[in-house]
Amino acid sequence: MEPMPPSLSKLTREEIVARLKELLGAGPVVTDEDQLKRASVDRFKKYPSVHGIYDGPIPAAIVRARSTEDIARVLAFANDHRINVVARTGGSGTEGGLETVVEDTIVLDGSGLAAIHPVDIENMRVTVGCGVPLQTLEDQLRAQGLTTGHSPQSKPLAQYGGLVSTRSTGQLSTLYGGIEDMVVGLEAVFPDGTVTRIKNVPRRAAGPDIRHIVIGNEGALCFITEVTVKVFRFQPENDEFHGFLVDDMATGVAIVREVVTNGYRPSVARVYSPEDARQHFSELPGFHGEAVVVIFVAEGPKGLVRATSEEIERVAARHSHTRVDAGLIRAWFTGLNWGPDKIEAEKAHMLRAAELGYTTEVAVDWSRTVELYDAVMRRVRTEFPAADDLLLLGAHSSHSYQTGTNLYFVYDYKVGCEPREEIGTYHIPLNAIIVEEALRVGGSMVHHHGIGKYRAGWTAQEHGSAYYLLAKLKEAFDPNGIMNKGTIFPIEG
Repeated sequence: MEPMPPSLSKLTREEIVARLKELLGAGPVVTDEDQLKRASVDRFKKYPSVHGIYDGPIPAAIVRARSTEDIARVLAFANDHRINVVARTGGSGTEGGLETVVEDTIVLDGSGLAAIHPVDIENMRVTVGCGVPLQTLEDQLRAQGLTTGHSPQSKPLAQYGGLVSTRSTGQLSTLYGGIEDMVVGLEAVFPDGTVTRIKNVPRRAAGPDIRHIVIGNEGALCFITEVTVKVFRFQPENDEFHGFLVDDMATGVAIVREVVTNGYRPSVARVYSPEDARQHFSELPGFHGEAVVVIFVAEGPKGLVRATSEEIERVAARHSHTRVDAGLIRAWFTGLNWGPDKIEAEKAHMLRAAELGYTTEVAVDWSRTVELYDAVMRRVRTEFPAADDLLLLGAHSSHSYQTGTNLYFVYDYKVGCEPREEIGTYHIPLNAIIVEEALRVGGSMVHHHGIGKYRAGWTAQEHGSAYYLLAKLKEAFDPNGIMNKGTIFPIEG
């Protein structure tokens, strides 16, 4: 194990806890050992933690904030005494961003800020606290014939602070966009306790768009306390589903590219490699082990849905394909999300079978999508030392744009080492190959999960000369380096 950074503070652990209780009272300050252990990791370390292994520094305390004022007071205290703070809401992160890698960290939990303000129907927006679960808001909106349009697989678990701080995207992004396209305004607290609010306006040209200082900051610059997001009409009665089996990834990508670049916006546009398709579609009539699966969903007003579906069918007809029954695609799509039941089942399977999987998602231009896919598959099969333990290696494209798409690489493996060695043996080298190849072809090393701590080593390479801008933000807003040390900005050495 590599040594972890020491505490940034001169206060002892006991002094930190005592001072927090003086600030807020004893109620919000949690020091239960089991809860502290669980708060020291995110799902990145799911295999060691499911075996009860927590090797990293355990936080000094979890503070369950009750208000923006609580958060401002804790951050100002931490800033004054150089105490590392990890911002947390739903805890569904996967890139190590929630891991406490500094001794005596304060985990600042905003899940208690869960107010949902009345929906502003005329202006089509709603304001929510950072601790509001996406599923809760979505259920309330749908009862009113509305939707956020945001539907990541983590929807049953994720809360708004985490969604905005990681630049989350969802399964319907080709129509609605990512979270950055949905946020109208927000409130955030910076390390010195300054509370700032970016007002809700449709658009403005009053300098740089300062929302993006906050959106995607992963708790490395500030703590997001409240957000206002757009809402849309919810018209599921108009949804139309399409599925096709084609011969190769190049054909699948070409179909999606043509539909999207011709100006149509299906909510879902996906291409699954044969390996990835087998775990999802092996029961589909006509599916064979080497087929690539292409999926579309058109939603919205009836006229737009019909026009989008006609374009999908027109483009698909230009390529050799086998049609998949639309009802089967509809049924498959309803079971994608990861709720608590699936998480528990995943943990049980890890313990029983010593098997698990991860994903690494990147972004790439259309012109190099297939090249990237082929390069990763080739390198993993020929260079990855534990290739014999792989149970699945594949990819899918699930978020597309006028200029390119994403590739979501998936890999499952049989663990042939001790639990605490699993990450270094499997995920880290696999993740590295994918990131390296994405950067080589001019793509982005991360599409929507955030940098966290386990892609931070490539942050400077990702941004190139623009890293100057990112580094200056850290220098300006967190000069004492107390915000989520190791996330986005790597720990030296």
